[in-house]
Amino acid sequence: MSDSALDQPRQPLGIGPLIAESFSILFRYFVPIVLIAFVPNLLGVLLSGYLVGFEVVIGLEEVAADGSGSPGLELLTSLVDMVVYSITTAFLVQLAYDAKLGRPIRIARYIGPALGAIVPIVILGFAVSVMVGLAAIALLIPGLWVYAVFSVMEPAVVIERLGYGGLGRSAELTKEYRWPILGALVPIFICMALIFVLAFFIVETLGYQGNLIVSVILFSTIAAVGTSLLSVFVSLLYARLREIKEGVGVDEIASVFD
Repeated sequence: MSDSALDQPRQPLGIGPLIAESFSILFRYFVPIVLIAFVPNLLGVLLSGYLVGFEVVIGLEEVAADGSGSPGLELLTSLVDMVVYSITTAFLVQLAYDAKLGRPIRIARYIGPALGAIVPIVILGFAVSVMVGLAAIALLIPGLWVYAVFSVMEPAVVIERLGYGGLGRSAELTKEYRWPILGALVPIFICMALIFVLAFFIVETLGYQGNLIVSVILFSTIAAVGTSLLSVFVSLLYARLREIKEGVGVDEIASVFD
């Protein structure tokens, strides 16, 4: 870890307001946000379902207890989840800024820049997932800390058009703020976990009824809510870090693709 325990942010990051505003934006623009996030989440469920079985992915069946399930496939599904999140963030980053500024939500406006960055986003998303996984093998906190280092990779790639330089840019922006970021990520991840538990419960009690297609769609929709919460938070975090370190306002960031 490059940040020592004595490193203190020069300006407060404002974790509480960032989390509160993330929830506010999610609830105020719930329908367009979920509509945007639904497609990558559905594709992720379909890919993971192909790898390990749809019933396992949406919680209708346990992972094979006889050892027939491949740990490699389970790891691959975790990588898929990370890439789904990265793609979702790429689509939602501009929406988060328009919402923060009170500007009209224009879904078509967000698609082009996100698609233009999709290849580096996917590759870097895999890279971050592998690094976080390797760090988490030892302890949970190092894994979360590594994630904090690269937490704003997706907005950096989309907004600044950095391509594969997104990891270095995220490391630069998060320096001196990684422990506060980690502290904010913990409650966000807990909320996401609760949303996924809710998705498993609803699918098991209401959605299945012999129709796997309905269950997959229902699970993907609810999962999109949890993924979107993290995506909106990271988008606001990126803007806040640039405001603190570079004096760049959200309006300037949001005007990049005007």
